[in-house]
Amino acid sequence: MNFKKEPFFDGNSEWEDLGNGVSRQFVGYNSQVMMVIVKFENDAIGALHQHFHSQITYVAEGKFEVTVNGETKVLQKGDGFFAQPNIFHGVKCLEAGQLIDAFTPFREDFLK
Repeated sequence: MNFKKEPFFDGNSEWEDLGNGVSRQFVGYNSQVMMVIVKFENDAIGALHQHFHSQITYVAEGKFEVTVNGETKVLQKGDGFFAQPNIFHGVKCLEAGQLIDAFTPFREDFLK
């Protein structure tokens, strides 16, 4: 396994285009934790999904309609949410922005 070992993140790392107005950038990770910045264009969707990881998400910019475990709220800069393992969650971008996602353990499925 090839982990990102650099101690600093300067924002210049490559963005990965996920399609449909969504892209992501890795801040750092090892086998225990991963942090990712996810950029959304207006009306982009992070479809409802679930995974065995714990996830904490912070809204760094923009406005999002967020659904966690069947409950939906509009979140904006400074807000966030916590998705327990195996709970369905997803977002719809109402105003272009960025989410900062932290996962434990790391999302091995995100790595090529």
